[in-house]
Amino acid sequence: MQTTLKIGTRGSPLALAQAHETRARLMQAHGLPEQAFEIVPISTSGDRIQDRPLSEAGGKGLFTKEIEEALLDRRIDIAVHSSKDMPTVLPNGLELSVFLPREDARDAFIGKTAKRIADLPHGATIGSSSLRRQALLRRMRPDLNVVMFRGNVQTRLRKLDEGVAEGTILAYAGLKRLGLESVITDLIPLDVFPPAPGQGAIGIESRIGDGAVENMLAAIHDMPTGQALACERAFLAALDGSCRTPIAGHATVSDENLSFAGLIISPDGTESHEVRLNGPARDAANTGVEAARAVRAEAGAKFFDGWA
Repeated sequence: MQTTLKIGTRGSPLALAQAHETRARLMQAHGLPEQAFEIVPISTSGDRIQDRPLSEAGGKGLFTKEIEEALLDRRIDIAVHSSKDMPTVLPNGLELSVFLPREDARDAFIGKTAKRIADLPHGATIGSSSLRRQALLRRMRPDLNVVMFRGNVQTRLRKLDEGVAEGTILAYAGLKRLGLESVITDLIPLDVFPPAPGQGAIGIESRIGDGAVENMLAAIHDMPTGQALACERAFLAALDGSCRTPIAGHATVSDENLSFAGLIISPDGTESHEVRLNGPARDAANTGVEAARAVRAEAGAKFFDGWA
């Protein structure tokens, strides 16, 4: 049987797990065998650059550039992404419009010398490559030594075993998808450690106007997740969110109503501003924009100028 759909993805174990989940949902939705799909791993700049923060190397787009080039060149038909890694502006001709049902959006702490962040010894070293996580750690525990921790999940866990740090924070969703829940020592509540916009959601990118692909994908789209992500990504876009911007945002949808909580925080964790808004789920993007305007007005322009 000829391949029906080529699925592009990063080559990390987590990215491949997400591509396999996408394939399994498409197989079930359309009654197709595994041979109808080809998973195409693509090496990205973000995977290859490990010696410095993404904010210095070029931002979130480093995880998508080569995959999107393959999509535009028709070497693949769809691209499967971790939604939190996606820039808010996509290349002309591409869209991120399909989302699988969202996993738990919380962050997980993996501690070697203590099970919880609050119980870490004074001055303990914690590794994280996320500016959001670094800032939230510093807000919780200003005494901690927060260091950059690049690499995929397995690389970061290996660094912990090697004693590079006494703990790290990873997305609970990713650890669940990899079957690695056993390494978690604490799940951090959303109100204490709000997630990155899009965290826990698998997003699928495709070419605009590709009708056959759109019809296939429509069968696996989860509307509540799509509405929540529309709000979160609008919040991020309206704040010009990038890898230099510690921003958190999380929306939930219930009975066609949307609730959103957003946060901006200085990299040192000393200043933060929060916003909470409710609105109709059908108007999700506008709620995200309104939330961004509210938090920007509260923080003032100088807040952003100080660390952009």
